[in-house]
Amino acid sequence: MKHLIGRKIEYFTEVDSTNDVAKKLAKDGACEGTVVIADMQKRGRGRFGRSWSSPSGGIWLSVILRPEIGSERAPISLLPLIAGSVVASTLNGLYGLNAHVKWPNDVLIGEKKVSGILTEIDANEIVVGIGINANIDLNTLPAEVRKTATTLKTELKKEVSKTALINRLFSELDDMYNRFKEGNAIINCSTIKKRVKILTKERELIGIAKEIDETGALILHTEDGSVERIISGDCIHLSAGAQ
Repeated sequence: MKHLIGRKIEYFTEVDSTNDVAKKLAKDGACEGTVVIADMQKRGRGRFGRSWSSPSGGIWLSVILRPEIGSERAPISLLPLIAGSVVASTLNGLYGLNAHVKWPNDVLIGEKKVSGILTEIDANEIVVGIGINANIDLNTLPAEVRKTATTLKTELKKEVSKTALINRLFSELDDMYNRFKEGNAIINCSTIKKRVKILTKERELIGIAKEIDETGALILHTEDGSVERIISGDCIHLSAGAQ
């Protein structure tokens, strides 16, 4: 079966944001599965508009998708976790790393972030942005980023083939996207069963992450005995005694 993801690739040496380019292409009628790839982004961003350092050497790409928005079998809010699961699976399969997904959209090695996902929805146009810190020297990243991030080059002590990584990523994403549309996507999230701190715009919660529901929300059993359904926020994995 012919792959959907990467059926058309738009390559740039530099853009402000691959998501922005992909959104424009989508509105102009670009086919589903079109991928925008850039060597570097000048204004890469993560959730809540946060800056994402995107120097040359990383993998910065965005995919145009058009699943059935109203389908109960394929809730769009699951896409960041699904994309994160695909990235983790790809890194583990290629390099034997123990990459894992932290709710809602981070891919970690240990507790250091190696990849992030940004999904943006506009009418029927969905763009899934994927950033992977591949062949980047950690010491070239901003100081505040180095505290919480890692790179494949740092972990493996060598550079990787970006082409091989992207090809494997496309193949696994294609398979998982088909499962997603059928309501059978597989999500592996390391946040489940962990003691976590959740930071939202309104409050701070500490408890045990019990499960992820069918929409991608985190079900948290808090330390005061309540059960909370968290749609969005920052998640921090805590050690047993940490606050």
